[in-house]
Amino acid sequence: MPTLIPGWRRLLILLVPPLLALVALGVAYALRAPDPAPITAVGALSAVPALPPPAGLLVDVSGAVARPGLYRLQRGERVYAAIAAAGGLATGADTTKLPNLAGLLKDGEQVKVPFVKGSATGLAAGKVDINSATLDELAAVPGFTPQLAQDVVDYRARYGPVAVLTDLQTVLGMDKYSYDLAKKVLVVG
Repeated sequence: MPTLIPGWRRLLILLVPPLLALVALGVAYALRAPDPAPITAVGALSAVPALPPPAGLLVDVSGAVARPGLYRLQRGERVYAAIAAAGGLATGADTTKLPNLAGLLKDGEQVKVPFVKGSATGLAAGKVDINSATLDELAAVPGFTPQLAQDVVDYRARYGPVAVLTDLQTVLGMDKYSYDLAKKVLVVG
């Protein structure tokens, strides 16, 4: 057999592996999974989920409200909406010294609702004994919700008196912010 190109065998050894690799890539590309079909709208526009609302404002509501804490509200809301989000005024709220209810809220603002001086729930008032307080007295303690007050009453009925105030967090699951408010007026008697 005549040789057309001197050293063709060496050239063949050098060119065959890259050619085989190209063929393998072409076969892999041809056998790959097809691209998913574009999604087309089938139903009416009402089936499309609404866009999430803008982030809004984060407001701290404290003092004589049912559930003090942090609340996310829409931009343009008033102080009244922040107090309503916190469950409204608690027993013992001083309605003569409320913040401006019509005031516009700002991000990061703290809305403080004062207690009546000398009220059973005011911070300047006497302490409330967690082991002898009624359900209504416990529900009026800053940081307490009606459900938490009921949980304390149920705990006392089932296990006896509360030994230490930290049991509110460890046993009954009270959050730290509410606990810090409540421990100012509660005592273990």
